[in-house]
Amino acid sequence: MGGRGLILGIESSCDETAAAVVERGSRTLSSVVASQIATHARYGGVVPELASREHLRAIVPVVRAALSEAGIALGDLDAIAVTAGPGLAGALLVGVTYAKALAFGQGLPLVAVNHLEGHIHAVLLHELEAETQSLLLDSLAQNDCAEDGKAALALVVSGGHTHLYLAHATRGTWSYRLVGRTVDDAAGEAFDKVAKLLGFGYPGGPWIDALARFGNPKAVPFAFSQIKTKLHLAGKIPRTKGARTAPIAELDPHLLFSFSGIKTAVLRYAEVHELRAEAQARASQLFAPGAIPRPPQSHQQALALCSQQVLDLIASFQCAVVGDLMKKSFAAAETLGARRILVTGGVAANRELRARFSAESARRGLRVAFPTLALSTDNAAMIAAAAWPRFLAGDFADGTLSGDPSLVLGR
Repeated sequence: MGGRGLILGIESSCDETAAAVVERGSRTLSSVVASQIATHARYGGVVPELASREHLRAIVPVVRAALSEAGIALGDLDAIAVTAGPGLAGALLVGVTYAKALAFGQGLPLVAVNHLEGHIHAVLLHELEAETQSLLLDSLAQNDCAEDGKAALALVVSGGHTHLYLAHATRGTWSYRLVGRTVDDAAGEAFDKVAKLLGFGYPGGPWIDALARFGNPKAVPFAFSQIKTKLHLAGKIPRTKGARTAPIAELDPHLLFSFSGIKTAVLRYAEVHELRAEAQARASQLFAPGAIPRPPQSHQQALALCSQQVLDLIASFQCAVVGDLMKKSFAAAETLGARRILVTGGVAANRELRARFSAESARRGLRVAFPTLALSTDNAAMIAAAAWPRFLAGDFADGTLSGDPSLVLGR
């Protein structure tokens, strides 16, 4: 390889069009993200058809901006990387088609990246840029990571995914083994739906995170029961995004997540305590013409928006979800002998999650790492970083590449 190791990453799996230039998988030269939050907020969630149209509008200017910010031209690149899945079919197709055209036009290799692998590499990219990555790579590469005990446990938790992986680095090549997952809603999806039913904005994560600080997390005793493997699910596709993966029956039931129940519990609580009318009035206020809804920054602002009972409900909901994520992540780390936990994805931006994972890791003598807030949500820098080991290994995609909404990472 005679170039600088510059990879242009392109990400369009959901509702953000992103492009970034990363040098040798360890130095971000540019990262540009065009968000579609304003487009989808009025609907309380992502509308796939609108997402595809917005990607079509944004993909060219976003890539141009990334190249300009990095101070390079297309001819300076060594490869182009693109998210091949999982995600929304139409959204993925926009990024994959454009990346294939660029690669063909410039005579560059094309690297297909799994979106979930990108989130894992967001943590590694952050640490590389902080010049602390060498310790992680030494611990993972020791003895070629032949044993699970030399692996890192990765929790990918976002609006579309809640997965646990063992991540191995063997001579610079990464491999992943799925050890746990959600059987229904992802954690971030539960945050979004609870925020919506209580009359707050989309995405729901920032609203829940901001409001939970002002409530009592013990006010509502939410609880998660252990998930039991059911015979009728064995070998069948689970009801969740990116569902084509190892059958649930093959995974440890103690490492399975389910967030549809707590979402329903919040709804029932709101109905029993007659909070639905308040939620509808709040939604009308927040989304009135000309209104710019923003999460409150003080208890006084929060109380002006909702009652203390709602704040307590939100705090209890968040506390329970974070507690379940912690319980199963640390159980997996202990069972599998992992001494390192990587927490990534959009929900990794949650303040309570970061604080509680950090405190529990310190108590147990484990190391925990998170991406920066900018790298937690969807971005293209993580895609370019994840592509670097594949580029070195010569793992390139051909002209038949297409977006795969159910693309699998690990088995």
